[in-house]
Amino acid sequence: MRLWTARLAGTTGNQMLMVAIGWQMYDLTGSAWDLGLVGLYQFLPALLFTLVAGEAADRLHRGRIVAACILVQAVVALALVAATRGWAQPQPWISRELLLLVSVLLGLTRAFQMPALQALTPSLLPPAMLSRGLAFSSAGTQTAVIGGPALGGMVFVGGASAVYALCTLVFLVAMGLVLRLRYRPDPAPLEPRSLRTLLAGVSFVWRQKVLLGAISLDLFAVLLGGATALLPMFARDILHVGPLGLGLLRGAPAIGALLMSGLLTRWPLRHRVGRTLLLSVALYGVCMVLFGLSEVFWWSMLLLGVSGAADTVSVVVRQTLVQIETPDAMRGRVSAVNSVFIGASNQLGEFESGVTAEWLGPVGSVVLGGIGTVLVAAAWVRLFPRLARRDRLEPAVPGQ
Repeated sequence: MRLWTARLAGTTGNQMLMVAIGWQMYDLTGSAWDLGLVGLYQFLPALLFTLVAGEAADRLHRGRIVAACILVQAVVALALVAATRGWAQPQPWISRELLLLVSVLLGLTRAFQMPALQALTPSLLPPAMLSRGLAFSSAGTQTAVIGGPALGGMVFVGGASAVYALCTLVFLVAMGLVLRLRYRPDPAPLEPRSLRTLLAGVSFVWRQKVLLGAISLDLFAVLLGGATALLPMFARDILHVGPLGLGLLRGAPAIGALLMSGLLTRWPLRHRVGRTLLLSVALYGVCMVLFGLSEVFWWSMLLLGVSGAADTVSVVVRQTLVQIETPDAMRGRVSAVNSVFIGASNQLGEFESGVTAEWLGPVGSVVLGGIGTVLVAAAWVRLFPRLARRDRLEPAVPGQ
């Protein structure tokens, strides 16, 4: 429960932080391109350092890595308080450049935090409970994703510095909880460091076509279909709601995700998981098309909620497959590959949304991306037939 609570607090802080950064960036520049750059600047460090971070998660204490990453986020939030309030200066010194710089720091932090955190979870759960445990963990994460943006939007009424100050406090609580975790690392010795051990996670995923299909499906689906970076534009210019409305829009996918996580915790997927995965991704794309065309706030909220429920099915299936089919000594490196795919889909997807919105406007960007997501789901049936035919999450047992 300590890890679950720490993840809840850390995700809440991160969600509030990203809402405040996105709204403040759009206030400063009014540019969809700059909103996209926030995502790109988070993705590049994750791409550059992911292999190093994965090996670190297999060689070092995973809990301490996570705690150190959360501390960096607390320092970033405190620095943004200082910049917004103008500490040590006659006036505020917040700027576009500073927001992009902290985006780089947050991306670097994510590169090390995600593999360690993903690899840590199976160390605390028996294999038979992993699927339900990941669904329960997802429920906590989605609770934070609901509450974080909404809370950030409400606190933003008192100014961006109030959000950043609250983020600092929440991150410190999360760090304290992680430092109190106790688990027994795998005693198996690792090979000496080499290029082969550094690339072992990439090689493993490439050989396991079911894993490759599941991870790459999520990459292309969210890369094309994500609309998170453009929500400030939809909130202000299309749906005509303020920071609180933006927070509610950011939290809407998590409401659907939370409900779906609860269902998957109570009734985990037993059969036809591959087909269910592909259908959920296609449904996600359809929701994005309809959201892009919507001009009604409650309808937009509903569509985002359904998209979050569909995405949760994809997340639970993918994460369970990764953890079940990966030996513990390699979980850090394989989780690093998984996390860079997630980062590419989220942060690089935000950049893609910003670029296409500059050309086509926010509506055209989201609609085109949703159509692309549906086409990807259809293509993956042919490209990864073993994934499409996968019946159970657990590997098949010979003779049964």
